[in-house]
Amino acid sequence: MLENVLVIVPTYNESGYIGKLLPKLFELNLDVLVVDDGSTDGTIEIAKSIDPNSNKINFLLRKSKQGLGSAYRAGYAWALANGYKTMIQMDADGSHQVSDLKAMLQYRAENPEVELMIGSRWIPDGAIENWSKSREALSRIANKYTQLMLQLGVRDATAGFRIYNSELIKRMKVDAVKSEGYCFQIEMTKVAQSAQAIIAEYPITFKERETGSSKMSSKIVIEAMWRVTIWGLQRVFWRNSR
Repeated sequence: MLENVLVIVPTYNESGYIGKLLPKLFELNLDVLVVDDGSTDGTIEIAKSIDPNSNKINFLLRKSKQGLGSAYRAGYAWALANGYKTMIQMDADGSHQVSDLKAMLQYRAENPEVELMIGSRWIPDGAIENWSKSREALSRIANKYTQLMLQLGVRDATAGFRIYNSELIKRMKVDAVKSEGYCFQIEMTKVAQSAQAIIAEYPITFKERETGSSKMSSKIVIEAMWRVTIWGLQRVFWRNSR
């Protein structure tokens, strides 16, 4: 049904949900690339058991935890080398819904000019489930601060549920994107804007993971706030110098 479309799924100890996610993606006839950072809980064994002949799942197996940004950069490079025209970013923990992906792909088919589609929690009809008030406040504040400092025109710049056109990935020169953690998503949005990408947000329902542990940490938050502040100041100084 969908040709030259690849779902890139970073994993690190995601055995609790990976076995549920992959069959749902296969129902949409999508190829999958699992980029694993040395899982020790059987994540890869479960994935391989679902597609024993490796017809739909591909693997990049890394020996140690190298970060979300690094995983996606490796995934993009693999996708380009193997001729994929569309790349989908999707979490392996159940927070991103395949039903939302199906709707996003339909929207993209109807709007082929869109080069980056972001599954957004913070636009009308977007929603979250099972988040604590503190986690919700952190995400809302981070996105409002990002919009204030960078003026990206995107309500959910930290969102990781995305669909990229491969030609945009080439224009963006993603090897120069150095952020890790959730700041990676912000920097990718910033670089996409600089590449004059046509960006659209689509409402999704984000569900807090039911198994495993969150990868969120104070280090990730500090990295994002620090980098956004620096980029924002650079934007202001550049504008004033003009």
